[in-house]
Amino acid sequence: MASSVAMNRQEFWDLVAAARDQVARDQVQAPYPCEAIASAATALLASRPAEEIVAAERVLWDLMSESYSKPLWAAAYQINGGCSDDGFDYFRGWLIAQGREVFELAVAEPDALAELPVVQTAAALGIDLEGEDVLGIAWDAHIAATGNQLPADGPKTQYPQLDPDWNFSFDDRGEMARRLPRLAALFRE
Repeated sequence: MASSVAMNRQEFWDLVAAARDQVARDQVQAPYPCEAIASAATALLASRPAEEIVAAERVLWDLMSESYSKPLWAAAYQINGGCSDDGFDYFRGWLIAQGREVFELAVAEPDALAELPVVQTAAALGIDLEGEDVLGIAWDAHIAATGNQLPADGPKTQYPQLDPDWNFSFDDRGEMARRLPRLAALFRE
């Protein structure tokens, strides 16, 4: 019989918010304490039933799929001075660690990231915004809670087709300035 224990999207965002609050209380000093947020979220999630941890993995990868878009990839490329496939995954991990409001803003309007103080700080200091550790929250929590890896039959992510209207070189400064004017202005060389 399957367990009725699950984690929905709101509960996942509540977990991220709790982790962010914990990091703020611990006064982790960094322009973006992504590793600390991932560590706190992992610890909080590890205290829950294994079935809920597995469900959190599904929510995490649903968010990764939802944020898989060429406009956001272009924004990540602009912010980080380049962005490979893996780099885009890590950028979206960072984005998830910023919480629901920032995530939803960035997915809806990637150029709006230029208005965020953390992005402005990254531009001023030349820091890449990456959160690889966020992608392993459920994996690490499951190991901590059970001593075992996540089940092999876990979630399979189906990414949407990328918008062909964004098939241009992200190194094309003129096109980037036209499509992401605020980010292009913030990250001028």
